[in-house]
Parts: sequence; C-alpha cells; structure tokens
Amino acid sequence: MRDCEKMESLKHRYRKSKAPASMAGGPGPGPGGPGPGGPGPGGPGKRMALMGKGRKPANSRATIARLLSYLREDRGRMALAFVCVILNTVGTLLGAYMLRPIINTYIVPVDGSAGDPAGLLRALGVMAAVYLVGVGASYLQARIMLTVAQRALKRIRNDLFGKMQELPVRFYDTNSNGDLMSRFTNDVDTIGQMLSSTLVQLFAGMLSIVGTLVLMVYTNLWLTLVTVVMIPVMMKAGGAVAGWSQKYFSEQQASLGTLNGYIEEMITGQKVVKVFCHEDVVREEFALLNQDLRRNQIRAQFFGGIMGPVMGNLSQVNYSLTACIGGLLCIFRNFDVGGLTVFLNFSRQFSRPINELSMQVTSVFSALAGAERVFGVMDEKPEEPDPADAVVLNPMKGHVVLDHVTFGYDPDKVILRDISLYARPGQKIAFVGSTGAGKTTITNLINRFYDIQGGTITVDGVDIRHMSRNNLRQNIAMVLQDTHLFTGTVMENIRYGRLDATDGEVVQAAKTASAHSFIMRLPQGYQTMLEGDGANLSQGQRQLLNIARAALSKAPVLILDEATSSVDTRTEKHIEHGMDRLMADRTTLVIAHRLSTVRNANAIMVLEQGQIIERGDHEELLAMKGRYYELYTGMKELE
Repeated sequence: MRDCEKMESLKHRYRKSKAPASMAGGPGPGPGGPGPGGPGPGGPGKRMALMGKGRKPANSRATIARLLSYLREDRGRMALAFVCVILNTVGTLLGAYMLRPIINTYIVPVDGSAGDPAGLLRALGVMAAVYLVGVGASYLQARIMLTVAQRALKRIRNDLFGKMQELPVRFYDTNSNGDLMSRFTNDVDTIGQMLSSTLVQLFAGMLSIVGTLVLMVYTNLWLTLVTVVMIPVMMKAGGAVAGWSQKYFSEQQASLGTLNGYIEEMITGQKVVKVFCHEDVVREEFALLNQDLRRNQIRAQFFGGIMGPVMGNLSQVNYSLTACIGGLLCIFRNFDVGGLTVFLNFSRQFSRPINELSMQVTSVFSALAGAERVFGVMDEKPEEPDPADAVVLNPMKGHVVLDHVTFGYDPDKVILRDISLYARPGQKIAFVGSTGAGKTTITNLINRFYDIQGGTITVDGVDIRHMSRNNLRQNIAMVLQDTHLFTGTVMENIRYGRLDATDGEVVQAAKTASAHSFIMRLPQGYQTMLEGDGANLSQGQRQLLNIARAALSKAPVLILDEATSSVDTRTEKHIEHGMDRLMADRTTLVIAHRLSTVRNANAIMVLEQGQIIERGDHEELLAMKGRYYELYTGMKELE
C-alpha cells in the first residue's frame, strides 16, 4: 500500500500541468515628486498545455478545412495522386477478378474441354501487366504525396515561426519553451504523417471497400450476404480491442513521459542528489516508476498485439463460411469454380481495408489534435501594430520619464500605482530591494514588452506608445541575468549587438567588458565556435560576452539587470571600470542585489512591493538608516 501511494504521488508530481504562477508584488503609491523609481512584480510564470496523442480534437471540421488549405497550392499534384490511387485500386481489383476467366477458360474450362497452356501464359502476362500498372501507380502516388506533405509542412512551419516573431513577450512568459518546441516537432510530425500516408490510405481504403463489394455482388449475391453479415461482428470486435489498446497505449505514453521526466531531473540534479546522500531514495523512486511503465507496456503491447489475431481469426471464420457455402453452391447451383476462387480472394481482401481504416482513426485524431495546437499558436493575438504616424527618433538622446504609471500583468490586479521617475543622459540610476519588489519589471515597461494601464512613459518627451517599437528597442541595450549565446563564433555572438560593426569595434567592445583576455586564451580566439548556448564557457565568461554585446551597441539607453551577478569580485571591478567609460554619455538603469556595484550611482531607488520607499545617493540613504541601511549593513555582515 505504501509503494502504491508513493508511486501515485510521483506520477502526480511529474504529470501535472504547470499553472501560471501568481503575479507577485503588491500595489501601492510611491512618494510624490520626480525621481527614478520603478515597478516590479515577480513576473508571470510558465504553463504547459499538453494534448495527449490519440485525443479527439475539439473542432475537427474547422481543423480539417484549415489543414486542406495548406494543400491548395498543390491541387494538381493531389489530383494526380488520387488518380494513381484509383489506378492502383482498379488494377488490384481487376487483377484479382481476372482469375475467374483464367480458371474457367484455361485451367478448368466450364465446357469440359482440355486446358490451354499457351492461352494461360498469355492471360497470366496480361494479369502481370495489370498488376504492374497498379504497382507503378502506387509508387508514383507515394512519391507525389511525400512531396505534397513536405511542401505543406514547410508552409506550416514558416507560418508558425513567422507568427512567433510577431507575438508579444507576454506569450513567451506564459508558455513553456518545451511546449512550444513540441508544437514545432511532435505536432508538426503527426500532421506530416497524416498528409503523406493516412489521407491517401483513407481514400484508398474506402475505394477498395466499395470496389470489392461491387465485384462481390457481381460475382455472387448470396456469398456477398455471408460477408456482409460478418462485417458488424468484425467491426465490433475490432472497435473493442482498439478502445482497450488506445487506453493502455495512453497510459504507457504517460508512464514513459513520467519516467523520462524523472530521469532528466535526476541527471540534471545529480550533484544535489550526491551532496544530500539521496541515492537510495532515488533508486527506490526510479524502481517504482520503472515498474509502472513495465506494467503498462505489457498491457499496451498485449492489446495492441491481439488486434491482428482477432481480426485474422474473424476473417478466417468468414473465409471458412464463404468456402463451405460456395462449395455447396458449386455442387447444387452450378456456381463456377473460378467464381468461387475469386470470391474467396475478395472475402480476404474485403476485411483488409476495414482493419486498416480502424487503425488509422487514432492517427487521424493525433494529427488533428496536433494541428489544433499548431493553429492555436497561429491564432494568438500578435503584438499591437505601430500607429500609422509612429514617431521615429533619430538620434535618440535617452531622456526617460515615467509619470504616474499604473501597471499590472493582470489588468484586474494592479501592481504598480502612481510611479514616477526620470533618468537623464549620462546618469546612472540604480534599483535595489528584496526579490520580487518590482525591479525587473521596469525593463519590460521601458521596452514596451507590456503596455501600462495608466500614466505615461516618455523617451525624449515622446510617449513610447506613439513610437515605432523597432526604433525604441534598437536604442535600448540590455544585459540580463540569464545569458544567451547563439551557435556561432565568439566574434559573431558579440556582433549580434550591432550587425554592421567591424572586427576592430568588436574587439574594442570585448576590451571594454574585460572579455578580451579570456577570449584570446580560447583555442581559436575570436573565431572559437560556441555551441549549446556557450556550454564550453563558464557562466561568468558567458556573461562577459553578453556585456560586450551591449557595449558594442550604440544604444543611448543601457539596462543592466543583475549583469555582474555571475562574475567574481575581481572581474566585477574590471567590468565596473569598463562600464564607467561605457556609461559616460548613456542613460543607464542598473538593477542589482550587490549593493557595492551601485555605490557610485547618481541615485538609488529602494523598492518594496512595487513602491519606492526610499530614494537618494549612497550616503544619503545610509544616513536615513532605513531599508537601504538594513540591506547594506546586512550584506556587510555577511561579507
């Protein structure tokens, strides 16, 4: 009982969806009067909205219509593919029916005459030609549909990626990266599988069923009735097995996902496991999850495996009944042997497309569910377009003013109220306070990643809501606590700050950020290739490259959000000297937990719960003996 409870707890922990985290930070007016200050909740959390495979989509008709719209450009190829399907089906059915005249004319003539070997060879040659036409049509159809599917997937991926470039930052703050990646990979792959094979198989299967049934009726009506009676039995049995199979396959995939998630977490956190001597507990938990996966895999594979035997045995029953009744018809009703042979072949062939169609249902539901997830991103509301008369400041000086700003990530929950601040070119404004006090949100507002609900934010006297977003963001350089490097050389990563920069300017920016010395110690210096987000560099070195990227930019506004949190004290001192040169004629906003990095700021704002509770320079705030004094003296004691 204890193991069962523990396993259920583990499954719940690793399968549950992540709901959006609450927006931390409380509303409250700051002190009146001008001065630097800023808002800041903890920021929106992540959510993961996963749709299981095999699940029936909510709006199948609209999804199918939208998917087919991606095939519109290839209507000619699609028509040719369906012609090939018809040729293949006709060739298969015609070749099978040709057995009847061959047997009745050349092998066991109905008139009692001797067989005709020469005529038999000619007839077999014609039959082979018919089958070759069907095989050739099948090959051509497969090639065409593969091309059509890949062209459609290319358009889908282009639309999806293009749409993601238009979405606001809020979308990425509220959706997990893994879920978005899954839409590009797993969901698009299931769509491709349906377009390349399932779509044609459904058409071919229905065509084959109709064609076979017509030929069966033409061959012998009474034997057709025997087969038709067996159809509901076969469909009922197949549906029951498919339902059980789908249920256990879903549980198998869920267990597999749970186990994979556990393995990934334990490998990532292996140092923590060893530090706290947690190995035995980890082994026990892994064994429980592994046992759960084994049990579900056995059930899934068993019910998945018996589909073939069940349908095969029912087909065999149908075949046996047809053979017995057909034999009696040959004896008592003068039914020809060739007709019986052909009909027995048709009875086997008739059940095959039924089985294939039943197996395609899950694939179709998976593809449509994946398509809904992809189209869900495409239907997201993009970032508001710039007004037709959007202002472009060229050059921008960088005089930033927040005037009585009200803001909340959720409009119903105001986080910042009546916040006012200004920052002039050449000034260094620092924001300090507890985690979640509201320091980082200032960057989201100034960059207009989020629009405020009240008040104004102006740059050089122009409301940023009336400015071109590209113009605004091109004039703001940011160095965040979380670093990101692209696959490419060190030179290319620094140049990302300004693509038209010369090699000399890149090197100078690296020197300004105190990154030049460690870059020259790399195997190929500035031409060293970085992969995996700079996995071959230390965290501090990655941050130095990000600072060099910002230094290369000529943006008049510089935002440093915990920019030196990942470097040692000695390197931090070098960076500070470089930053002093860099910030000489820039408006600089610094967000820091290390109070030693903001001592030389022109003004320091102390934030708590979205309010500016203190403001002044370092000496003035210490003299107040308020919150800043507590933070500073507490940090000194820790040092």
